Amino acid sequence: MSITAILLIILSAFIHAGWNLLSKKTNPTTSFFYLCNIVGCIILLPIFVLYWRSLFLFPVEVWILLLSTGISMSIYYIALATAYRHGDLSIAYPIARSSPIIVVAIVTFILAQGNAITFFCVIGILLITAGCFILPMKNFRDLKLKNYLNITCLFALISAFGTAGYSIIDDKSLLILTHTNSIKLSIVQTTLLYSFFECIFVFTCLSIFIYFNKREHCNIKKVFSTQKKNALLAGIGIVTAYSLVLISMSFAVNVSYVVAFRQLSIPIGALGGMFILKESRYKTKYIAIVAIFIGLILVAL
Repeated sequence: MSITAILLIILSAFIHAGWNLLSKKTNPTTSFFYLCNIVGCIILLPIFVLYWRSLFLFPVEVWILLLSTGISMSIYYIALATAYRHGDLSIAYPIARSSPIIVVAIVTFILAQGNAITFFCVIGILLITAGCFILPMKNFRDLKLKNYLNITCLFALISAFGTAGYSIIDDKSLLILTHTNSIKLSIVQTTLLYSFFECIFVFTCLSIFIYFNKREHCNIKKVFSTQKKNALLAGIGIVTAYSLVLISMSFAVNVSYVVAFRQLSIPIGALGGMFILKESRYKTKYIAIVAIFIGLILVAL
């Protein structure tokens, strides 16, 4: 990856870890993420006001891909909220964050998207994945298959497939847009305009889901009355972090590298929990963090 892509993803990882630590305190539901997405739409609205004429230059294929990424991201939010409701975040989060690396790597290899994945990148991805699964374990005896055969892990995996889906789709969409000569915008301007419409499609998909879900109707009232501040801060973090990731995709030769390097947020979050939130510290956590860090270096190189 280029230095630009690495720096953007590092910044994104710190922001992602920040809003994730904030979300831990709120026990987020789909309605919470729905409000976060509305915040994202509002933040990106000025981009639409400035560059709305360019949307007429978006190829039809991009609009189809936007619908697909809206569905994928909605699945991610719904599944992640479900996983958090039924189990421990320290189990769901590493699975949801690490699994997309393998999915994206396999899909991009099969579809021959981007440059070939190098041997060192494969090793790096395996180290990152192993580290993410070890991270929540107090000792290696806890790493048993039966510990993952539950609703929490099922929906964490579903959210992971959602992440892999929108990562691959967004990479393809931005590749098309940056090669559309009629669009006279910079990479950053194009990416932010694309992000706005992505938020709109996610808003639409989540609105349909919440409309037909009575529990989420009640949750919306609760979120608006008791969690507005946290949703506002998390929404700012989500849109900022992922916009940086989208921009970084334009500077990376393979989306698998971006998805893998994003996992820097996991050791950052783990260290934040250990030293800021005063969570327990044990040997397997340190081993996992070192494994992820080495894996990230291999991916970057």
